[in-house]
Amino acid sequence: MKIQLVMIGKTDEAYLMMGIEKYVQRLKHYIPFEMKVIPDLKKAKNLSEEQQKKMEGDLLVQNLQAGDFMVLLDEKGKEFSSVEFSSFIQKKMVSGLKRLVFVIGGPYGFSDAVYSKANGKISLSQMTFSHQMIRLFFVEQVYRSMTILKNEPYHHH
Repeated sequence: MKIQLVMIGKTDEAYLMMGIEKYVQRLKHYIPFEMKVIPDLKKAKNLSEEQQKKMEGDLLVQNLQAGDFMVLLDEKGKEFSSVEFSSFIQKKMVSGLKRLVFVIGGPYGFSDAVYSKANGKISLSQMTFSHQMIRLFFVEQVYRSMTILKNEPYHHH
Protein backbone atom coordinates (compact mmCIF):
# COMPACT_ATOMS: atom_id res chain seq x y z
CA MET A 1 0.00 0.00 0.00
CA LYS A 2 1.11 3.55 -0.69
CA ILE A 3 0.21 6.51 1.50
CA GLN A 4 -0.22 9.83 -0.25
CA LEU A 5 -0.62 13.22 1.41
CA VAL A 6 -2.27 15.75 -0.90
CA MET A 7 -2.27 19.44 -0.06
CA ILE A 8 -3.20 22.76 -1.58
CA GLY A 9 -0.18 25.02 -2.08
CA LYS A 10 3.48 24.48 -1.38
CA THR A 11 5.05 24.61 2.07
CA ASP A 12 6.45 28.13 2.45
CA GLU A 13 8.53 27.97 5.60
CA ALA A 14 12.04 26.47 5.38
CA TYR A 15 11.94 25.14 8.95
CA LEU A 16 8.73 23.23 8.21
CA MET A 17 10.13 21.88 4.94
CA MET A 18 13.20 20.59 6.82
CA GLY A 19 11.06 18.84 9.40
CA ILE A 20 8.72 17.35 6.81
CA GLU A 21 11.65 16.09 4.73
CA LYS A 22 13.19 14.47 7.82
CA TYR A 23 10.09 12.34 8.39
CA VAL A 24 9.47 11.64 4.71
CA GLN A 25 13.02 10.23 4.46
CA ARG A 26 12.48 8.10 7.59
CA LEU A 27 9.16 6.83 6.26
CA LYS A 28 10.80 5.38 3.14
CA HIS A 29 12.15 2.54 5.30
CA TYR A 30 8.61 1.47 6.18
CA ILE A 31 6.08 2.23 3.46
CA PRO A 32 5.82 3.99 0.09
CA PHE A 33 4.92 7.57 0.96
CA GLU A 34 4.36 10.50 -1.37
CA MET A 35 3.41 14.12 -0.94
CA LYS A 36 1.50 15.80 -3.75
CA VAL A 37 1.10 19.56 -3.92
CA ILE A 38 -1.82 21.00 -5.82
CA PRO A 39 -0.73 24.53 -6.77
CA ASP A 40 -2.47 27.50 -5.20
CA LEU A 41 -5.22 28.91 -7.39
CA LYS A 42 -4.29 31.87 -9.55
CA LYS A 43 -6.09 35.11 -8.70
CA ALA A 44 -7.73 33.51 -5.64
CA LYS A 45 -8.29 37.00 -4.18
CA ASN A 46 -10.97 37.56 -6.83
CA LEU A 47 -12.89 34.41 -5.86
CA SER A 48 -15.51 33.93 -3.17
CA GLU A 49 -14.85 31.30 -0.48
CA GLU A 50 -17.30 28.95 -2.20
CA GLN A 51 -15.72 29.44 -5.63
CA GLN A 52 -12.26 28.81 -4.18
CA LYS A 53 -13.41 25.65 -2.36
CA LYS A 54 -15.10 24.36 -5.52
CA MET A 55 -12.07 24.97 -7.75
CA GLU A 56 -9.69 23.43 -5.22
CA GLY A 57 -12.11 20.53 -4.77
CA ASP A 58 -12.17 19.86 -8.52
CA LEU A 59 -8.35 19.67 -8.52
CA LEU A 60 -8.35 17.38 -5.47
CA VAL A 61 -10.87 14.99 -7.02
CA GLN A 62 -8.85 14.86 -10.27
CA ASN A 63 -5.95 13.50 -8.20
CA LEU A 64 -7.92 10.42 -7.13
CA GLN A 65 -7.50 7.04 -8.75
CA ALA A 66 -10.02 4.20 -8.84
CA GLY A 67 -9.90 2.29 -5.57
CA ASP A 68 -8.31 5.09 -3.52
CA PHE A 69 -9.44 5.46 0.08
CA MET A 70 -9.57 9.22 0.70
CA VAL A 71 -9.43 10.62 4.22
CA LEU A 72 -9.81 14.35 4.83
CA LEU A 73 -7.88 16.07 7.60
CA ASP A 74 -10.83 18.03 8.95
CA GLU A 75 -11.64 19.70 12.24
CA LYS A 76 -14.93 17.77 12.39
CA GLY A 77 -13.19 14.43 11.87
CA LYS A 78 -12.60 11.54 14.24
CA GLU A 79 -9.81 11.98 16.75
CA PHE A 80 -7.34 9.16 17.33
CA SER A 81 -4.54 8.56 19.77
CA SER A 82 -1.26 7.73 18.03
CA VAL A 83 -1.77 4.03 18.79
CA GLU A 84 -5.33 4.13 17.42
CA PHE A 85 -4.10 5.91 14.27
CA SER A 86 -1.44 3.23 13.74
CA SER A 87 -4.15 0.59 14.06
CA PHE A 88 -6.27 2.46 11.48
CA ILE A 89 -3.34 2.46 9.04
CA GLN A 90 -2.60 -1.21 9.71
CA LYS A 91 -6.21 -2.17 8.95
CA LYS A 92 -5.96 -0.35 5.62
CA MET A 93 -2.63 -2.09 4.85
CA VAL A 94 -4.02 -5.59 5.44
CA SER A 95 -7.24 -4.83 3.54
CA GLY A 96 -5.41 -4.92 0.21
CA LEU A 97 -5.86 -1.21 -0.42
CA LYS A 98 -3.51 0.21 -3.07
CA ARG A 99 -3.53 3.87 -2.01
CA LEU A 100 -4.53 5.55 1.22
CA VAL A 101 -4.88 9.26 0.40
CA PHE A 102 -4.97 11.91 3.11
CA VAL A 103 -5.95 15.44 2.09
CA ILE A 104 -5.22 18.83 3.66
CA GLY A 105 -7.56 21.39 2.14
CA GLY A 106 -7.12 25.05 1.40
CA PRO A 107 -7.73 27.94 3.79
CA TYR A 108 -11.54 27.58 3.60
CA GLY A 109 -11.72 23.80 3.90
CA PHE A 110 -13.38 21.42 1.47
CA SER A 111 -16.16 21.68 -1.08
CA ASP A 112 -19.30 19.56 -0.81
CA ALA A 113 -18.04 17.50 -3.78
CA VAL A 114 -14.87 16.57 -1.87
CA TYR A 115 -16.85 15.72 1.28
CA SER A 116 -19.15 13.47 -0.77
CA LYS A 117 -16.19 11.54 -2.26
CA ALA A 118 -14.35 11.18 1.06
CA ASN A 119 -14.22 7.81 2.81
CA GLY A 120 -13.54 9.38 6.18
CA LYS A 121 -12.41 12.42 8.15
CA ILE A 122 -9.70 12.67 10.79
CA SER A 123 -8.96 15.55 13.13
CA LEU A 124 -5.43 15.79 14.53
CA SER A 125 -6.54 18.01 17.41
CA GLN A 126 -9.37 20.13 18.73
CA MET A 127 -6.95 23.02 18.40
CA THR A 128 -6.60 24.87 15.12
CA PHE A 129 -3.18 24.76 13.44
CA SER A 130 -1.98 26.43 10.27
CA HIS A 131 -2.30 24.37 7.09
CA GLN A 132 1.48 24.54 6.84
CA MET A 133 2.12 23.13 10.33
CA ILE A 134 -0.42 20.33 9.96
CA ARG A 135 1.78 18.90 7.19
CA LEU A 136 4.67 18.39 9.59
CA PHE A 137 2.45 17.07 12.39
CA PHE A 138 0.74 14.62 10.05
CA VAL A 139 3.93 13.24 8.49
CA GLU A 140 5.41 12.78 11.97
CA GLN A 141 2.29 10.87 13.05
CA VAL A 142 2.49 8.55 10.04
CA TYR A 143 6.14 7.88 10.93
CA ARG A 144 5.18 7.33 14.57
CA SER A 145 2.50 4.87 13.41
CA MET A 146 5.07 2.85 11.50
CA THR A 147 7.36 2.67 14.55
CA ILE A 148 4.41 1.59 16.72
CA LEU A 149 3.50 -1.17 14.25
CA LYS A 150 7.16 -2.34 14.21
CA ASN A 151 7.36 -2.15 18.01
CA GLU A 152 10.24 0.31 17.83
CA PRO A 153 11.07 2.64 20.74
CA TYR A 154 10.46 6.02 19.00
CA HIS A 155 6.86 6.26 20.29
CA HIS A 156 8.00 6.27 23.93
CA HIS A 157 10.60 9.03 23.69
